[in-house]
Amino acid sequence: MKLPGVGLASIVMKDNLVLLGKRKNAHGEGTYAFPGGHLEMFESLTDCAIRETKEETGLIVKPIDINPSAVTNDFFEKENKHYITLFMRTKYVFGEPQNLEPRKCKGWEWYEWEKMPSNLMIPIKNVLKQGYNPFNIK
Repeated sequence: MKLPGVGLASIVMKDNLVLLGKRKNAHGEGTYAFPGGHLEMFESLTDCAIRETKEETGLIVKPIDINPSAVTNDFFEKENKHYITLFMRTKYVFGEPQNLEPRKCKGWEWYEWEKMPSNLMIPIKNVLKQGYNPFNIK
């Protein structure tokens, strides 16, 4: 029996901006996504958010929450994949975004939440359907 994967998206927040990268050569190719990836065995959610952000962008971030601020149930039918995606809010601390995985990403840019590109990865589309906004959470 095949089971869904657990993905984690690190919503890097800097002032009123979030960091997005355009995916390539991976599921969701051509769409914009937050830094993130798979939760590793025995890894805390906050450690995963810190690690994935640093591995993909070189940025140093600090988790805002210890638990996900949102969760989505995502079907990637074209790739025959199913993920539960955990959204972790992180605060930008230091660095300039670098494209450290050029085979998987075209590059990183800062966007206002209300002015993100329309071609977003499925988990982001699904979290937006929930009315989610990381800046409106106390």
